[in-house]
Amino acid sequence: MSRFAAPPGNGQGGGRDTAPSVAGARAVRRRPVGRVTSRGVVVGAVAVLLAGAGTSVGAASGTASGDPVVSGATVNSGRDVIVGITHDVRFSVTVTGSDDSGLSFADVDLKGPHGGFYTTDAYCETPTACTTGFTVNAHPAPGSDDWVDLANANAGTWSVDALVDAGDGDSRFAPGVGSFGLKRAARLTVDASPEPVAKGARLTVTGKLVRANWDTYRYAGYVGQAVKLQFRPKNSSTYTTVATVNTNSTGNLRTTVKAVKDGYWRWNFTGTATTGPAKAAGDYVDVRP
Repeated sequence: MSRFAAPPGNGQGGGRDTAPSVAGARAVRRRPVGRVTSRGVVVGAVAVLLAGAGTSVGAASGTASGDPVVSGATVNSGRDVIVGITHDVRFSVTVTGSDDSGLSFADVDLKGPHGGFYTTDAYCETPTACTTGFTVNAHPAPGSDDWVDLANANAGTWSVDALVDAGDGDSRFAPGVGSFGLKRAARLTVDASPEPVAKGARLTVTGKLVRANWDTYRYAGYVGQAVKLQFRPKNSSTYTTVATVNTNSTGNLRTTVKAVKDGYWRWNFTGTATTGPAKAAGDYVDVRP
């Protein structure tokens, strides 16, 4: 089942709940599940019914004028969530909205490809915002035979569902209120040779693009990907793309260029829908007359 941290006890301030938001939620891999909140209410099936009916919780039909409004959700400050194979990755989700009585509590579900699922809840830190935290990983826990959270098939675009409570007891279920990319981490290497090189001679630049394999807990070559070869002259801060090369069957890169001036060479991968970007550290080459 889905795991999460229960919120702390209610705190009072200015007539609304002000207990800190809570972090934590670890999902069982490859198995979509219903959701049980800390309030003891099974809402996985309820959410489905509400999504089909298009009504708020507790409303017989239509939308009552006093129901809370859910305006959006921001995940990881608007950035993709990039996960490797060795460390937990923690990120926040902030659900925003409004109500005459102020927002008080939110249940947040994250849903991804092939049954990817996380859930947790939080007390709202302001009348218009509710922030909670998630922890995801793609590595087995030390000394444990528990399934890890993520499989390769889970990488891609995830959606955010939110069930928000107002201070007066009204609630609103908002499916698909936000989205974000949950991606496999990538790494790049570079080597330019010979070093030093004569001006006008040919310079060979090699490298390798690998990405995290969430199924095997290793990094493996990323095949058939377009990667930019970039150059930055000495005493400059700007890289310019010189060529674009596709990785081979093992993720390796290789091309030759003409050596013109001293500077740094690097490979730059912009990422895909399932894999994060990567840049190699610049390799400096001394070009001699």
